[in-house]
Amino acid sequence: MISDIMLQKYAIHRLIQTALEEDVGAGDITTTAALTGEEIGNARAVAKSDTVVAGIDVFRETFLFLDGGLKFTKRFHDGQTVKKGDIVAEISGNLASIMVAERVALNFFQRMCGVATMTRRFVDAIEGSKAKILHTRKTVPGLRILDTYAVRTGGGSSHRFGLSDGALVKDNHIAAAGSIARAVAEVRKRIPLTVKIEVEVTNIREVQEALAAGADVIMFDNMSLSDMTTATALVAGRVPLEASGNVSLDNVKKVSETGVDFISVGALTHSVKAADISLRVEGR
Repeated sequence: MISDIMLQKYAIHRLIQTALEEDVGAGDITTTAALTGEEIGNARAVAKSDTVVAGIDVFRETFLFLDGGLKFTKRFHDGQTVKKGDIVAEISGNLASIMVAERVALNFFQRMCGVATMTRRFVDAIEGSKAKILHTRKTVPGLRILDTYAVRTGGGSSHRFGLSDGALVKDNHIAAAGSIARAVAEVRKRIPLTVKIEVEVTNIREVQEALAAGADVIMFDNMSLSDMTTATALVAGRVPLEASGNVSLDNVKKVSETGVDFISVGALTHSVKAADISLRVEGR
């Protein structure tokens, strides 16, 4: 079954082409020198640590983009957890093609698995609460489609994919406009009626201002746990609430206990550790 990310196949292929051009350049000197180009064999992608699979189709498409004659066999699907030593996938065919595509394919796949695995840890950490874990726009430039898909694969949810996906009035907008009320009023004049306005606040006074201005969603930015708890009681369910800023696995459970509806976590994508997966080639 093809994952929904492959509905964006054209965009994925552009990423793959760019990455291969960057890595291969004028050619793979080592592979060209070591092989005749006629060798046929197999390779296995092996998990070297427990990880959540994400981007298996991107992994496959990278090999097939370079050589459509390769055969790719999935052993796991996106969202499944693999254990150390598990064979995630197998590739067979021209060994030169496999080795040329190897690093680019793994770079995509290992990062996506790492993002999904980290997201799963955050989701598991707040199990039992009503809060949902969200990604942010702190992604690798050009790779947002992959990063955000990996977050969803790990059990997280989407925030804004890009600036055109919603109105989020942040501190700099407020500073430029002069106040929360003015910023919200100006945005409200110019956006469609169906678009909600989220307002970033840093203290209780600003929470009250955002409510009075008619914010549809309020984001608590780097507020203390006690202030978030107080603010949640003040809002009393009138609008959805989001917590953001310095959220970690160590404190996310306590953040969820403040009663917020959403918790956005930049660390899911801006500083994630890639999963440990290796490709082992079996020659003739």
